[in-house]
Amino acid sequence: MAIFSKKDTLKDEAELVSKEAISCIISKEMHITGEISFKGKARLDGTVDGDITGEYLVLSETGRVNGNLQLGALICHGHVQGDIEARLVTAHSTASIKGKLTSANLTVEPGACLEGEIHSAAGPDKTAGVQGKSSTATATPSIAKQQKGKSEETPKQK
Repeated sequence: MAIFSKKDTLKDEAELVSKEAISCIISKEMHITGEISFKGKARLDGTVDGDITGEYLVLSETGRVNGNLQLGALICHGHVQGDIEARLVTAHSTASIKGKLTSANLTVEPGACLEGEIHSAAGPDKTAGVQGKSSTATATPSIAKQQKGKSEETPKQK
């Protein structure tokens, strides 16, 4: 069953990493300015102003990142303002992500706020602009205006 091998691999990887012990915790009282690079699994409860590179990051509800993320996996309950590149991304209902998100596997719970561009890791041809405003995503004003203009233009029939 070759068609399911990629999906099964991503699912297996997500389950394997979720069982891994957290090796580093940044508490909610901490505010870090600068770049962070790590291996293994880390949990961020505080604030980071800078880029983060690592394997598996859990961003709690109190966690906030103002910078770009390059990760193997991201479990997001908090706020990210910056671009994200990760194989696996899960945006929980309390998550707020503003920026360009590139991922091979994206899960979004109802209530999460995504603002910006969403791309498949397979390539730039598969860009999916977020449209409308719902419980799972919000659009940037420029995308909403473009969509509104297109829907108002209807061809005249003779």
